[in-house]
Amino acid sequence: GVCILTAYALIAIVLIFMERKVCAYFQCRLGPMRVGPWGIFQVFADVLKMLIKEIFAVDKADKLLYYIAPFLVIIASVGTFSFLPWNKGAAVLDFNVGVFLITAISSIGVLGIFIAGWGSNNKYSVVSAMRGAVQMISYEISLGLCLISAVILTGTMQVSGIVEAQHGAWLIFQSPFTWLAFLVFLIAGNAEANRGPFDLAEAESELTAGYHTEYSGMGFGFYYLAEYLNLFVISGIAATVFLGGWMPLHVSGLDGFNAIMDFIPGIVWFLGKTFVVVFLLMWIRWTFPRLRVDQILKLEWKYLMPLSLIILVLMTVCVAFGWTFKVA
Repeated sequence: GVCILTAYALIAIVLIFMERKVCAYFQCRLGPMRVGPWGIFQVFADVLKMLIKEIFAVDKADKLLYYIAPFLVIIASVGTFSFLPWNKGAAVLDFNVGVFLITAISSIGVLGIFIAGWGSNNKYSVVSAMRGAVQMISYEISLGLCLISAVILTGTMQVSGIVEAQHGAWLIFQSPFTWLAFLVFLIAGNAEANRGPFDLAEAESELTAGYHTEYSGMGFGFYYLAEYLNLFVISGIAATVFLGGWMPLHVSGLDGFNAIMDFIPGIVWFLGKTFVVVFLLMWIRWTFPRLRVDQILKLEWKYLMPLSLIILVLMTVCVAFGWTFKVA
């Protein structure tokens, strides 16, 4: 538990600093540069400021819902974070129904967002909570269908088993449809984490700060922390399920190359793949404009979900007839 919480906090610090620098790069500026060399201590200064800020009570708010909401969000985030396999045998939670539990625990975050908006007794927060809930519930369908496609191809719901099934070739190389599933998973995961261009629930120009408008101090800090760790969790699951997780890159017939790849530790492979996906999602956020509510729901219900169902059916047919590219 201590290791998980420590890694959770450290990765959040790295991601916040990385986002600021990536954002600055895309906007042709430097980002934080004052606090420490290259601004590396800016995040620590922000954490200290957040810790000493007053946590105030909101008049006419539902106190129980108001105070319990941030904990639901952080519990869902830490719970899914615990399923990530860092290396062979280095997964904190590794059940035989791991994929099912990941989707189940992650859905608790929807409750935290909706309860926060409703309990704050603020019209902007309520509108934001409605947007966030309908968006996250909708895109969970595509996420689940993409994971089921991977389960059908690998034959197991255990996270470590999915990684082991990619010993000869990563999942995206085992079937032509896994590329599509990977693409749909990234889009739906971006929306599930409320990241741009799907950040309509936190639209500053319309809703101040969205469902966490009335939160201060560590109440707001929990939402801020969970947002970045959800980004890491989505990227980690994508890297684990579709890019082999901690499994090195192997090319059939190149024994020398494969031997060199095996020298690289598994945790380096996992973190490298995950941060590549993180950078890709940050690139998307700072490139595309924010979508409207109707556009977000249209993308899911008219395009992504039908595409996910088609991928699922075609993947099932390929596995049934043995039309995959597994390498022993």
